[in-house]
Order: sequence, then C-alpha cells, then structure tokens
Amino acid sequence: MLTLEGVSKTYKTGTFGGKPLDAVRDVSFAVRPGEVVSLIGESGSGKSTIGKMILRLLPPTEGLVSFDGMDVTTLERGALKGYYRRVQGVFQDPFSSYNPIFKADRVLEQVKDGFFPRVPRGEWDRKVEEALHSVSLNPGDCLNKYPHQLSGGQLQRLLVARALLLEIELLVADEIISMLDASTRIDVLNLLGDLKGRGLGILFITHDLSLGHYLSDRIVILRRGRIVEMGGTERVFGNPLHPYTKMLLASVPQLHRKWSDEPDGVTDTSFDGAGELVEVEEDHLVALEDSA
Repeated sequence: MLTLEGVSKTYKTGTFGGKPLDAVRDVSFAVRPGEVVSLIGESGSGKSTIGKMILRLLPPTEGLVSFDGMDVTTLERGALKGYYRRVQGVFQDPFSSYNPIFKADRVLEQVKDGFFPRVPRGEWDRKVEEALHSVSLNPGDCLNKYPHQLSGGQLQRLLVARALLLEIELLVADEIISMLDASTRIDVLNLLGDLKGRGLGILFITHDLSLGHYLSDRIVILRRGRIVEMGGTERVFGNPLHPYTKMLLASVPQLHRKWSDEPDGVTDTSFDGAGELVEVEEDHLVALEDSA
C-alpha cells in the first residue's frame, strides 16, 4: 500500500545554506493493509521527517514515496485532496492541533466543510457519533467542549475519530502517546490495535521499544537517518543483529533492576557474543554501521 524507495532528505544549513545536513538517508520500507510497522529510533534520528514526507508536509530530496502505485510527491490539487481522504496523520502533542478559542469538535466540522459539504446535517451527525463511539468517546462528553476542558487522551482520540470520518486506509501515528499518562496510553494502543483489525495500515513512530513490541507486526530501527535493522517484531526483539539494536534493547529499564545496580560510567551498552552486558564506544558503533 505505502512504499518508500531510497528516500532521503537533506537540509541546507549554515549562513548561506552551503552546509548539507542529511536528516534521512536512503530509506526503503513498506506498509501493507492491516499491518502496523513501528519506526523506532532516538530523538533526531529522522523518524518524524519520514512521517512528514509521507504526509506531503515535506518534499523528499531523493527517492520515491508511493501509495497504491501513485507517486505522492507529484500529487496536486484534487489528486492531493483525494490522497488526504485515504492517508492522515496524528501527532505527538494533541493540544497543538486545536485552536483554544474554538470548541474542540471544530476539527470534525472542518472535515465536513472540506470533504463532505453536501452531506445532510442529520446524516453527518450520525457519522460523527459512530466515529466517536469507535474510539471509545461519548459524544456528550467531548462535543461542544473547548480543548482545555478535555484530557490529552480525549483530544488524541478525537483526532483519530477525525481521521476515521474520512474512511482512511493509512494512519501515520507520530509519537501519539508520548504525552499521555500510563492509563490512557494503553487505551490508545488498544484503539490502534482495533483499527489494525479493521484493515487499517499504521505507521507507528516511536522511540519506545516496549510500545513498538506491544503493537507491531514489523520493526524498522532508524539511526542517524538510516535504517540499521528491519524485520518481523519477534525476530528483531528476539535476535537483534545490529549493535545499535542490541544497545537499545539493553538500555530498556527492567523491573527487576535498579539504577543503583548499574555499573558506574556506562552510558552506551550492548550484548557481547555470550549475551553479557558490555560497554560500547560511540565511535566503534558508528564504525560498525559504516562497515555494514
């Protein structure tokens, strides 16, 4: 359904824009219908840049982003509007998507005005109620309310409901639960799992390995704008091949261990051949990636 082939994004930095900065380098992967693909990496690894290129918020410098065989980068006007009926994104900070002087359900009205202007009001209200119920929201609790009157979880689910009103086929979920409390996170994760069961393809962008493991069919590990490991979730987590993936897994806090039990001065860690936790120098890790 969604395919990225050799996608790169380079920014021009410096006083006169003469210094190139490679944010994404030669990234290729796909998302199939009814599949959750987790894009995992640390801050600054290029995860959100990839999501923005898929959503046409940024143009790629090189490579192809295609959806059902269409080159996304060439879509204009009506074709682009048709693309947004099938592909939508939800982002990390739900509050940033709302204008505080308007009621929160204005984001739903904008969908009607932009995509369904001829739908009768009664029919539209029924569609809104169905979409809200599908994301476990009570219409009476969230309609006609201002953003500050709703929780972060309610606002995030309202944005997912907005996407569902368009009957989308692909959702780009960019760190959508990072700002939510633990009890709300599981509700949103289970919602995404339910949407997956209905055939929706999901690109789940996160820096949290545990969230990716909980939800995903396939994992893409990103480091410094480049894919270093990719594969089925059980394979990547059960038998990581790249030193950076091993380091990430070794860095996940464990319930049976405390910070005070960690050896002093260890910042980057990985597994050696015997499965023991060892220190990994940053320069050595980069050298391993370059040789790979």
